[in-house]
Amino acid sequence: MTRSLWWIAAAALVALPFVYREAYPLHILVLILIWSFAYTSWSIMGCFGLVSFGHGGFLGIGAYVTALLWNYLHLTPWLGIPLSMLAAAVVSLRITGHYIALLTLALSAIGLQIVTATRDITGGSLGYTPERYHGGSSIYALQFLDKTTWYLIALGIWAAGLLIRYAIDRSMVRYALEAIAEDEDAASAAGVHVTVEKLKITVLSAMMTAFAGAIYCQYQLFISPDTVSGIGVSLQMVFAAVVGGLNVPLGPTVGAAVTILLTETLRISFGTAAIGWDNIVYGVLLVSFIIFLPQGLLGSLLPRFIAAGARPA
Repeated sequence: MTRSLWWIAAAALVALPFVYREAYPLHILVLILIWSFAYTSWSIMGCFGLVSFGHGGFLGIGAYVTALLWNYLHLTPWLGIPLSMLAAAVVSLRITGHYIALLTLALSAIGLQIVTATRDITGGSLGYTPERYHGGSSIYALQFLDKTTWYLIALGIWAAGLLIRYAIDRSMVRYALEAIAEDEDAASAAGVHVTVEKLKITVLSAMMTAFAGAIYCQYQLFISPDTVSGIGVSLQMVFAAVVGGLNVPLGPTVGAAVTILLTETLRISFGTAAIGWDNIVYGVLLVSFIIFLPQGLLGSLLPRFIAAGARPA
């Protein structure tokens, strides 16, 4: 029965853009799906106690490397995106030791400074726009005008993120990382190569985040340090993963829905007067969730619904 419900839900998600074709709601759904993948990439580290404040840097690498290769070398994103993921992987290899949180925090700050300082190349704080393909929509340029096309692409990416999370949860890597999270010395004594296992999940998470940044760039065709780089974006990832439920596969999706809807509500309600408010609200809500709902929305509420449904009538 449960498997049948999953298939019905999947069919409904695929059919949605063909039944409901309003542009703005589809745009919001595409953003939620793309950011869900990005937040999932953070959560596969965070759920093992590896707290990163540098994923905004990886997101920026994916977005800017892909866009710069397209604008300056006319290299198709089909090659630019893998190269950006490789660049993120190389950078992530330097994140080792006991101070991952501090190292990644520095990465976010450095990435933001590089983008701002090289404004003649990256556009700096004014943002950067990949050149539009002359035909409007192009598979070669990975640019599409139709929201339905982008929704289906984003839906596939979101599903791929869930499958990666599912595979990790059922792999030996999970047990190694759980042992490391409990006691690094004991795990090492038991034969777990602590540094290698940490690097495995860090590199995978960094590459997934870079991929999300590149896809976001291709969809929006505009990027800036405020949207795909820096500490603010990194903290947004932490907020979304914690609020949705760090240890629940669909937690990042719930977190993405909360962050995107919150940002859009503030933008529509207050316009430019609300710039920066989202980060303040994120901070207040993050502290509140850590105190009152440490397992996140799904992590705290789902067991209660399951227990309620299991009670005899």
